[in-house]
Amino acid sequence: MTKIVVIIPAFNEEESIPRVIKDIPSIVDEVIVVSNDSTDQTETNAKNAGATVLTESRKGYGYACLKGMEYIVRFDDTQQPDIVVFLDGDYSDYPEELTKIVKPIIEENIDFVVGARVKELREAGSMTFPQIFGNWLATSLMRLFFRSKFTDLGPFRAIKYDKLLALNMEDKTYGWTVEMQLKALKQKLSYKEVPVRYKNRIGVSKVSGTVKGAIFAGVKILTWIFKYSFK
Repeated sequence: MTKIVVIIPAFNEEESIPRVIKDIPSIVDEVIVVSNDSTDQTETNAKNAGATVLTESRKGYGYACLKGMEYIVRFDDTQQPDIVVFLDGDYSDYPEELTKIVKPIIEENIDFVVGARVKELREAGSMTFPQIFGNWLATSLMRLFFRSKFTDLGPFRAIKYDKLLALNMEDKTYGWTVEMQLKALKQKLSYKEVPVRYKNRIGVSKVSGTVKGAIFAGVKILTWIFKYSFK
């Protein structure tokens, strides 16, 4: 039986987090919500919805993901997951599509799957112009430098646990997703994109919802790409 664990970074997502957890398919063994210094009822609501809740006081998407990984590493050998899924806590993804995300890993032995937020499946306004442009620029550069076939840096993704550990992830903030994809390319992991639906999030984005956040995210993404391009 394939063991699947979900990691959800969350910062002040009290309204959305119970909905996200509720819609996660029953094939998942454990849902881990990492509260990234939330000041609302995110932690209480996540616990009440059945998730394991961790806290990470250092602000940053990568910090939260790494905290979730630190928790999993402490499992004994019989409890180690086969697949780790990363999912946002804002309810912009459709958690029930997790079965689509993990299917290529289970049935085709693919190492890494990214949920691609294709235009025809996106709700109007669900991605801002900086997000759309940033995705286009980043994936275009990845095609140019690495002959990549990625079209999106979507946060809804699944990866074999042993492959995730081998990536030695380190980004603490907005560069997490692109770091994972670049390292997957460098280590020649087999990968696939699966088209997923995408809707307007509950609440305001901490990244694309601010000019500062959008700029900082763009700089981090480009820094990772150029760092790996000239290695």
